[in-house]
Amino acid sequence: MTATLQSFIAGKWLGSEGAQVLGSAVNGRPVAFTHAERIDFGEAVSHARRVGLPSLLALDFQQRAERLKTLAKYLAEHKEELYAISVHTGATRSDSWIDIEGGIGTLMAYASIGGNELPSGNLIHEGQVTSLGKKGGFVGTHILVPRGGLAVHINAFNFPVWGLLEKFAPSFLAGMPCIGKPASATSYLTEALMRLIVQSAVLPKGSLQLVIGSTGDLLDRLEGVDVVSFTGSADTAAKLRIHPNLVRQSVPFNAEADSLNCAILAPDVTPDDAEFDLFVKEVAREMTVKAGQKCTAIRRALVPRQQIAAVAERLRARLAKMVVGDPALETVRMGPLATRDQRKDVSERVAALLLDGAELVYGERDGFAPQGEGVSEGAFFAPTLLLSHQPLEHAAIHDVEAFGPVSTLMAYDGLDEALALAARGRGSLVGTLVTRDPQVAARVIPVAAAWHGRLLVLDREAAVESTGHGSPLPSLKHGGPGRAGGGEELGGVRAVKHYLQRAAVQGSPTMLSAITGEHVRGAKVRESEVHPFRRWFEDLQVGDSLLTHRRTVSEADIVAFGGISGDYFYMHFDEVAARESPFGKRIAHGYFVLSAAAGLFVSPAPGPVLANYGLDTLRFIKPVGIGDTIQARLTCKRKIDRNKKDVKGVGQGVVAWDVEVTNQLGELVASYDILTLVAKRGTP
Repeated sequence: MTATLQSFIAGKWLGSEGAQVLGSAVNGRPVAFTHAERIDFGEAVSHARRVGLPSLLALDFQQRAERLKTLAKYLAEHKEELYAISVHTGATRSDSWIDIEGGIGTLMAYASIGGNELPSGNLIHEGQVTSLGKKGGFVGTHILVPRGGLAVHINAFNFPVWGLLEKFAPSFLAGMPCIGKPASATSYLTEALMRLIVQSAVLPKGSLQLVIGSTGDLLDRLEGVDVVSFTGSADTAAKLRIHPNLVRQSVPFNAEADSLNCAILAPDVTPDDAEFDLFVKEVAREMTVKAGQKCTAIRRALVPRQQIAAVAERLRARLAKMVVGDPALETVRMGPLATRDQRKDVSERVAALLLDGAELVYGERDGFAPQGEGVSEGAFFAPTLLLSHQPLEHAAIHDVEAFGPVSTLMAYDGLDEALALAARGRGSLVGTLVTRDPQVAARVIPVAAAWHGRLLVLDREAAVESTGHGSPLPSLKHGGPGRAGGGEELGGVRAVKHYLQRAAVQGSPTMLSAITGEHVRGAKVRESEVHPFRRWFEDLQVGDSLLTHRRTVSEADIVAFGGISGDYFYMHFDEVAARESPFGKRIAHGYFVLSAAAGLFVSPAPGPVLANYGLDTLRFIKPVGIGDTIQARLTCKRKIDRNKKDVKGVGQGVVAWDVEVTNQLGELVASYDILTLVAKRGTP
């Protein structure tokens, strides 16, 4: 019996009466029904605001990151349940890997980003503190805080798992409850994912709700503190962007839309080069992975006119070996499109491209015969390669996207023409340049970047580890200008910041220190007889400080440091040359000043400070000469509790220390942050 899918609204599953039939992409047989019951979006929004938001903000960035990690592990343990259902979407095992394990991997990546890059608490101090007065008593900076609203995520049909998770992860880290709306065609897989998420009991109540079917009046209920993120067609993005309530309330709208992405084979590459085969392989792969149903797929392959015949021949040969059919068969390498309606749409768009002057190089006429039982009722479409000899004269190939296993070869004359053709896409998510010549890359990429969100430069060296043209990565921006939607997703911590509110803050250093939870130079500090390095993590407070004794730098110090380090730079040892330098005298090594400062402030006995693992923001401000006297101030700048223990079970946190090294005139000579691990009290 075919199941009726359910929405997950306000902590309850909704739906029992079947409505729209969702058929298998492989054989057309019913897989599930959407539900007929109408969703009360007032209840959904209220639940997100009254339950989801408080429960999320009861945790801090670090704790939410830990929840993402736990959820990712749980989903990884149950991933085979998703693989079994994914077959109905037309995905092969490798296609499903991109969707399922790509989604889980994105959760894990954002768990790591949150744990390593975000502070404890729910406020991010962003950027440098700027002095706004002459005496240092009035300063300004920027902070990022949770918006206090909800996120609505509207996703496309092609990645029902990854699509939900890649938007959810940064939203969750930012403290925003989410309402996810997958495309109906493959929503049965997203619903299965949601059931696993609920079953895991990892997320705070109200963190995530799921809508099966229409969004109804959901967008009408949003406010300025909310966010809408959309993935889908450029046409739908354009309609949603001007939704009256979104415009009236100034609700941020982020769009990632399908685009006519291109790959350029540079003129320096010949058929005998490894890069030539890399280009052919990349185009063929992007045509056939997920049956070409990727917003990042290569739709336009730009080839030097003298190489067009050779590229067409090799692509024909590669596509002819592609086994198409039921993804459940081990021999199959490409499955069907997601729905029969999608097949009809792709067919109509290919016809439009042919009508505008493109030629058919390879397609259904070349012995297309999907393998498997019942495939005649499926949504299969043949890998289709088109060719335009005069792409500057054909408008459709730069405007009409056949969202399937379809790509068009385009002949060009010279790099300037190739760049002009690339720009005809009017904004793309990704582009690829295949070249052997670094100078070609240096010429092409800065120009192409104006119209692309991501650019891959592929040669034999990069190919060894390349993740490919069409694979968005959690650490890199996903999104593009113009037709591609003008939005951004992923990009590491950048994605989290999209769901936070940035505010400028002005005041005294002491006030800004209290607000940001970080020591701001000029703020009041606390000094005591207890050395800061002798305090446990829990006992340390931001602003705890030590002003050290003094040390006068001698010529012997410089000679000894030069001998130990091997640094005999003339500025330290050549009296004549140093006198003619901008400093007019011999000076101490910068790293000697750093080392001497450590000698001034370090407490040498074993204690809570376990390790120094790095320096940030190091600057040598003024030279230190022979006879100068230096002094250091060490201040607890920032604490991050990552809720971790070492192999011995010792709890520890991260402490950043602000270090100011001054000379006998009180002038700053060196400035930096030290990063340390500090043990917690009461641990073994």
